[in-house]
Amino acid sequence: MVKQQTVDEQANLQVTAILTPAQEFLQSLWEEHLRHEFNTHNTEDTLATMVEDAYVNDIPVMTGGVGKPALREFYSKYFIPHMPPDMELIPISRTIGTDRLVDEMLVKFTHTIRMDWMLPGVAPTGKRVEVAVVAIVQFRNDKLAHEHIYWDQASVLVQVGLLDPGTLPVVGVESARKALDPNLPSNTLIHISDRD
Repeated sequence: MVKQQTVDEQANLQVTAILTPAQEFLQSLWEEHLRHEFNTHNTEDTLATMVEDAYVNDIPVMTGGVGKPALREFYSKYFIPHMPPDMELIPISRTIGTDRLVDEMLVKFTHTIRMDWMLPGVAPTGKRVEVAVVAIVQFRNDKLAHEHIYWDQASVLVQVGLLDPGTLPVVGVESARKALDPNLPSNTLIHISDRD
């Protein structure tokens, strides 16, 4: 089961926000959507939170779908059943507007099953992954209209052993940890290139 906490429950955010009733509704709907994806693992309940022509675009690898039939296939075949059992979503920040929500979170998992939605064609490596993810969620008619999901695919590939950070200007878990702790060192890749 995915450990999911609301922004209010995440003590280290230390954010006090007064939300309008409309913003509270958007937040509640988004959390319901996440609950069905990551906890109840129910495709139809997930789709019930979305408009008929909704789309999901996992930007780094172009997975997802447009419209409920395509999303039903994506969720039921590639996403929901291919969630590692130890997957965690840890909130970092959330911004809520009048018809849009932006969620920044840390996603942690062990790559124990095939995950074509994030690592298309890659067999399970057994490696631990931590990656910062940003979801930009648009709402229409009291439902989710679309999700643009971003993450650092190079960081994921380093962590599963498919990219060598010694030969490319990329990092692994360090980028996710820096999202949580801005006091971690900056410019390490610049300093490495300065030594060459």
